[in-house]
Amino acid sequence: MGLLVLGAVALVPRSKLVPAQAASPGPEVEANAHHDTSPPLRDIPPASPSGRHAHARRPLPGSPAGNNGPDPVVQSAAAPLAMPAATTFEGVGLGLSPTVDSVPPDPNGSVGLTDFVEVTNESFAVFRKSDHAVLKGPVRTNTLWSGFGGGCEAHDDGDATVKYDRLADRWVFQQFAVLVKPLVLASPLLVCVAVSVLGNPTGSYHRYSFALSTFFPDYPKLAVWPDAYYMSTDSFSGLGFSGARACALDRTRMLSGLSATRQCFQTTSSATPDGLLPSDLDGSVSPPAGSPAFFVGFTTTVLDLWKFHVDWTTPANSTFTGPAAIPVAAFTRACDSSCVPQLGTTRKLDALGDLTMYRLARWYEIRSPASAPWVFQQGTYAPDSTYRWMGSIAMDKSENMALGFSASSSSINPGIRYTGRLPGDPFGVMGQGEGTIINGTGSQFSHPTSGALDRWGDYTSMAVDPTDDCTFWYTNEYLA
Repeated sequence: MGLLVLGAVALVPRSKLVPAQAASPGPEVEANAHHDTSPPLRDIPPASPSGRHAHARRPLPGSPAGNNGPDPVVQSAAAPLAMPAATTFEGVGLGLSPTVDSVPPDPNGSVGLTDFVEVTNESFAVFRKSDHAVLKGPVRTNTLWSGFGGGCEAHDDGDATVKYDRLADRWVFQQFAVLVKPLVLASPLLVCVAVSVLGNPTGSYHRYSFALSTFFPDYPKLAVWPDAYYMSTDSFSGLGFSGARACALDRTRMLSGLSATRQCFQTTSSATPDGLLPSDLDGSVSPPAGSPAFFVGFTTTVLDLWKFHVDWTTPANSTFTGPAAIPVAAFTRACDSSCVPQLGTTRKLDALGDLTMYRLARWYEIRSPASAPWVFQQGTYAPDSTYRWMGSIAMDKSENMALGFSASSSSINPGIRYTGRLPGDPFGVMGQGEGTIINGTGSQFSHPTSGALDRWGDYTSMAVDPTDDCTFWYTNEYLA
């Protein structure tokens, strides 16, 4: 059977007939505003810095802090350490110029056949896997759009992510261009996408921009699926949350550098969960032919799951169906804002407890997502009083899971740890103990220009190596 990872949710497709759900009206079809093919990235000079700043967290609808009941699936003790030791190397920051100068840095990365690419909020670097040598960068992310013109070239506004498309041996970046200067929105708002021409991430890229006339496309997330590149964003009108937006980008045409469209569904209710995550393919086994992509959001009592079926020949036939409400065990979130303590300061960090984490210290395995979705197993990893947050999880070809996360308390600085489970471990348990990647040696007090600050991370990312389907690559942050 096919396996795929969605956020911190493992999905195992299985056939079962269920009543059909209501589908949204037809999609908005948007042609790219501009497209071209770049010179080789290795030959493009770095773009100029855009200035140090903190990314504002846009206000979201209030919601109760969890299910307000005892957690029946909490793992309150760590298993004996059986995780293999981690090999680490420094990414963007710590002397690699340009240094990380935005908060939160939104660290994420992806791994290909010979290279690893890391992106922070406004910069990226290409590393050779074999010896971790830097092949390009760090450079500002809008370096990818040098010579492209317009906002994608002019602005380096952050919220960038990178994905390796193992089905085609290509690299895919996305970043928005939304600000003329802090707090002044650009017109038009742009989503910028770059797809490598070949498998070398320092080579040329097919580049695209898609214009938005209305909603601010916050918290964008990119995923690879056979029939499209899928994206999710939180939609804001002014500072008001206006629901979520799910889009499919024409992967086939973008791989060939042709003009491309994207099809988008905008949810109409501000009660829609924010931070929807699209299904993202891991491993060499594709989902069943014709499988829709899946989008998952999180509310206090359920996971909400949508199915996105895209039809590039007849867009009117495309559907965004759902949500299917999947009940989950009761729990209490850490908090939606500032509650994570640190050593040496009363300043606490943002836990983002209201969002599904990119690629969760809490985790779920959903089966039959295309038909009758249900939670096969789930867990809350809380083995002691240390706060664990900013989790990201992935599954390898043998159904082993690796979960990385930030860890902090009043007696330690924020650091990076990991745990995992094997298929034979007890249900709902990370049975392989907990390892330390790095013990942080600094705590976050403030931002040089923004003053007191509680933002941290927004997300991290766990990826599986395509060469063996059993090596995990994890990207996170710490302070020196």
